[in-house]
Amino acid sequence: MAWNKPGNSSGNNNRRGGGGLGSLLERLPSFGGGQGGGNPLRWVLVALGLWLAFNCFVLVTEQQRGVVLRFGQYDRVLQPGPHLKLPWPLERVIKVNATQIKTFSDTVPVLTRDENIVSVEINVQYRVGDPQLYLFGTRNADEVLQEAALSAVREQVGRSDLDTVLSARSALSVSSKLRLQAALDRYRTGLVVTELSLPNARPPEEVKPAFDDVNSAQQDKDRAKSEAEAYASKIVPEARGQAARVRTVAEGYKTASIARATGDADRFSLLVEQYQAAPEVTRKRLWLETVQQVLAGNRKVVGGDGRQLIYVPMQANGAAAPAGPSIVPPELVSPMIDATGNDGVRPGRSGRGATREENVR
Repeated sequence: MAWNKPGNSSGNNNRRGGGGLGSLLERLPSFGGGQGGGNPLRWVLVALGLWLAFNCFVLVTEQQRGVVLRFGQYDRVLQPGPHLKLPWPLERVIKVNATQIKTFSDTVPVLTRDENIVSVEINVQYRVGDPQLYLFGTRNADEVLQEAALSAVREQVGRSDLDTVLSARSALSVSSKLRLQAALDRYRTGLVVTELSLPNARPPEEVKPAFDDVNSAQQDKDRAKSEAEAYASKIVPEARGQAARVRTVAEGYKTASIARATGDADRFSLLVEQYQAAPEVTRKRLWLETVQQVLAGNRKVVGGDGRQLIYVPMQANGAAAPAGPSIVPPELVSPMIDATGNDGVRPGRSGRGATREENVR
């Protein structure tokens, strides 16, 4: 006997005890359609249930953000992970890659502040920061970013001269990035600029030879400047040392001159006092000192008894004097002393004074 015949109790038990969606549909009187298993409406309902189950379940990956639209209007943003939503057409999810780094590169001619045209390469890296604004804040956020990047670079380069654009582009890159981000926020694009660089800037091909000459001249200028700075770093310390030495010598000479002048002044003051006390003696002493200073550097003449002169052929430096005697009058060697004492010396001591005057060298 077949298991599905009316008299088969085991078949009836299986049909009564079986579970699942198929048994549930068979029990419904309006969808049974007899005892046969080929009813197509049953499989339609099964497919509809599976579609609803998969349509209400949403899995958002780590790199994505899900924007939920309810009846076509923004409702919420789904973070990474599994989520449930209302079936379509009640709710719809648009997934946006929020961690992908996008790149925009271009080369544009720009007019500088000093009225020179230069071709500047632009490299922009960006990502999605706000999925809602990226989808609905503006019509085409990527296109808006490209236009805003070109505008920001033109503005910053137009405020700089040619030398800055060719040699110091890092500051221009920073300022252009800030201007671009401010423009993207104002246009509600939902994009975040991660990097903006100006890797290269070159003149147009038509004027490239002239710019090469300018660059060569700039390099020559830098080289000459470096050599001048090196020479200055060598010469300036030497000049300062020489100036310090001259200053020190001058200060020493100043101190010595002041001390010598002060000593001479003091000596003259003392000499005035002595002259006022004994004029004749002081006058004779001054005369003797002067003769001694004069004869110290000349040829020596030694006086005898007043009638003979002995010539010593010596010079002040010890070298031999030229041959040939010279007769020097005794009056030039020592003054005549009056025996009467008119010179202020007593007659009894005239011999001692004469001897002293004759021995003067």
